[in-house]
Amino acid sequence: MADSLKQNLAEEGYTVDTAATGAEAIELFDRGGHHLCICDLQLPDVDGMEILRHVKETKPSTEVIVVTGYGTVARAVEATKGGAFYFVEKPFDFEQILPLVEKAIERRELMAETESMRRQLSTRNEYFNIIGASKQMQMIYETIESVAKSDANVLIVGESGTGKELIANAIHYNSLRAKKPFIKVNCAALPKELIESELFGHTKGAFTGAHADKDGLVQHAAGGSLLLDEIAEMPVELQPKLLRVLQERSYRRVGSEKTYAVDFRLITSTNRPPADAIRDGLLRDDLFYRISTITIHVPPLRERVEDTQLLAEHFLKMYARKYSRPISGISQAAYARLFAHTWPGNVRELQNVLERAVLLAKGNKIEPIDLPFDNGAVPEQSAQTAAWDVPPNMTLEDLEKIVIERTLQRTGGNKQAAANLLGIYRPRLYSKIRKYKIDVGTLATP
Repeated sequence: MADSLKQNLAEEGYTVDTAATGAEAIELFDRGGHHLCICDLQLPDVDGMEILRHVKETKPSTEVIVVTGYGTVARAVEATKGGAFYFVEKPFDFEQILPLVEKAIERRELMAETESMRRQLSTRNEYFNIIGASKQMQMIYETIESVAKSDANVLIVGESGTGKELIANAIHYNSLRAKKPFIKVNCAALPKELIESELFGHTKGAFTGAHADKDGLVQHAAGGSLLLDEIAEMPVELQPKLLRVLQERSYRRVGSEKTYAVDFRLITSTNRPPADAIRDGLLRDDLFYRISTITIHVPPLRERVEDTQLLAEHFLKMYARKYSRPISGISQAAYARLFAHTWPGNVRELQNVLERAVLLAKGNKIEPIDLPFDNGAVPEQSAQTAAWDVPPNMTLEDLEKIVIERTLQRTGGNKQAAANLLGIYRPRLYSKIRKYKIDVGTLATP
């Protein structure tokens, strides 16, 4: 019976070990820590209940299906109370046990996932108003917490719309300077002729229109933090003066020879790769080395597609509340559109899309027609899939495998996103991936 089960389960894609005695089973299990144990209650050397107890005490996440003969059903019920997933009476067909195996594995994965979430309570979906649970964002949260209490200069690099300012906020408000001013300057928004005066202040008569002494933003940031957004847009001729301020912790107003001491923490950001900005002469390398004691790279949304659903739900709730709209969710078809989009405008674009959708939605859910992507038309890839002809001699399982592979390709290998699009629970998707031996790594977007 063990050999027959092994052969049938192996054909379904499972890796199976067999043991003829209880002692051999315990030895096998202790070496491998299997996910599922199918155990007869009547063994030649020990009671099957002893195997059950050992498995559950050693590795509680492992599921156990007990096999019982005639007259031992009462003991099988006792086994389920002791932690067994289910019991099967002999004789049985493989078609009877296969669904139990699949359900047991799914439950194990679900329980393991729940336990993992329980263990990772420190893993946040939201951190100082930054939304994201992906590995990249968790690493950013850890970096913020590691450096926030210091006065190290921080450079935040990322495309427009990725949330660089939110990260700057998190650094300041998680620092020892949190109760002091946080002054923000957009270097790209200030005219070149005024930026020095805005930063360092000026004296009366320093230039036409300087009718009185004026403190600069550097002085306003005293004791707190100063954010220079788009630092690569700062005039190159002004950059040595900023470097001198960082080195000497003092500055001069425009039109004055007097030196003023200043104490602030500098945070800078740029949407240009620093190497490109230095090569193009937009950023001095000596200033770059000074401002980038810690560099935080913020990934674009297309590189953390698993956060798309989390962000979409956040913006949906925010705007439904703001505009008092009875929108309860996003349809599966609309999610397909969101996952298929590459988001060149990143999180800011997604936010604008959801705000528009909440305002335009006719029903209580966001639908594809509410999204500004070619009036809700199906993406090109999806359209090709919809028009795809089924090749001859292709089985239902062949089709299922192809659908799963193509969905994983669309989501860049993200299983949770793929499960959402397919309308199944993630453990079920894992079971299918294992069954069809799908290599998810080869399907992920490079």
